[in-house]
Amino acid sequence: MNTPSTAIVQDHGIATDLYIGGRWVATEARIPVTNPSTGAVFADVADGGPKEALLALDASVEAAEAWRHWAPRARADLFHRAHALLMERADVFADTMTLESGKPRSESMAEFSLSAGFFLWFTEQIAHLHGTYQEGSPGGYRVIGSHQPVGPSFLVTPWNFPMLMSARKAGAALAAGCTVVMKSARETPLTAALFVQTLADAGFPAGVVNLIHTSGSGDVSAALMADSRLRKVSFTGSTGVGSQLLKQAADHIINPSLELGGDGPFIVLDDADVDLAVEHALLCKFRNAGQACVAANRIILHSAIAEEFTDKFVQRTAALRVGDGFDPDVAVGPIVSERQRSRVVRLLEDFRSVGAETLVGGRPIEGDGFFFEPTVLRFPQAAHEFCNEEMFAPVAALYTVDSVTEALAFANDTHYGLSAYLFTRDLSRAVTIAERLDFGMVGVNRGIMADPAAPFGGIKASGIGREGGHDGIYEFLEPKYIALTIDETKGLQ
Repeated sequence: MNTPSTAIVQDHGIATDLYIGGRWVATEARIPVTNPSTGAVFADVADGGPKEALLALDASVEAAEAWRHWAPRARADLFHRAHALLMERADVFADTMTLESGKPRSESMAEFSLSAGFFLWFTEQIAHLHGTYQEGSPGGYRVIGSHQPVGPSFLVTPWNFPMLMSARKAGAALAAGCTVVMKSARETPLTAALFVQTLADAGFPAGVVNLIHTSGSGDVSAALMADSRLRKVSFTGSTGVGSQLLKQAADHIINPSLELGGDGPFIVLDDADVDLAVEHALLCKFRNAGQACVAANRIILHSAIAEEFTDKFVQRTAALRVGDGFDPDVAVGPIVSERQRSRVVRLLEDFRSVGAETLVGGRPIEGDGFFFEPTVLRFPQAAHEFCNEEMFAPVAALYTVDSVTEALAFANDTHYGLSAYLFTRDLSRAVTIAERLDFGMVGVNRGIMADPAAPFGGIKASGIGREGGHDGIYEFLEPKYIALTIDETKGLQ
């Protein structure tokens, strides 16, 4: 293997070139990597285009046949070696995520731990992918059901959870026997590179895992999606980009998994444990500076507890410390880029124009980095078009309703359908309302739901398919039916 250019994190060299067919491939053009806590460039990575992406697909296709026929135990053993290496590099992963995404290091370590858990979950599923066997309905043959890998897969990861999305997508695809072309997010390429480098160091064969960094995501994606050899796309990102990929997938009937935007209604009913609701609202809203598709976008409060919740929530929000993620006392890091922060400023102006009242925060923080004050807005009771605006910012929006029926109707009044949250002490209420919330996931009395054993995903404009759990690995498998004719009389001779 050729010696790649590297970025040094914790004395560990992270390869910064493209990874294609088992080789690190340099390009003349480079992409700067910025620390959002300082605004300073601290590394750069190779900038690949459609040519390099298609070379990666070539390598993926070439390796596909051998990889899909690896014995389950052999593939699982390889996964276990990779998992052990991941765990050895936990601190390097956490530091890398904090450097390039800005999130507090405690959050980076929590993301790493969850990511390793997903990878281990898929490791354990490899030898437990079961089929079916039954007698054909009219007799005289047997129905054998099995699964086979869908084929070479294109995995597009976002910047907000770069390790989690890499492990969740690649873990499932590789465990299912698919080869992959991974595309990192421009803002967080080093985490993806460290992940791929760790798989390579563990012994994954050449061509099974490939990695592209690019400043031209649209061109790279279009080139790969136009190639009929690609059989799967798994994307996490905006609904707009996901819709475009779905259109591109139609030409060659490419199997899509899309985890898209969210609106995250967070309902607190009149019988809720208010202190518990406040605690989880803080987690659900301000984790990763609000830059999460499952963040609490609309906090919907029953009028009976609205004042108590608001007072406690505003007080706790005002106390959140903002700063560099390597400071252990920091609870909220920066927005990922100046461009994203400018978007938040414009969003606040729009919210205020429709009557939103600022209860705390509301301004960018001057100085180095892309920091923004944790903000709480109180909106008029009536719904408006911003209910369908994904904030992706440390901005909490409070609404008041007078009944359970009104809360449910308002929560469902969105084209998104990823996650919703409900706080109540009444079990019957919890089950009844959760079943009526038009979302793929509902958290009852909790604001964090990600779990390796759970099917993560949404409905409506929030996407197609699931990641995690048994569903996650089957997203990369196609059912196969074999009808086997037998002569039962001959079999008894």
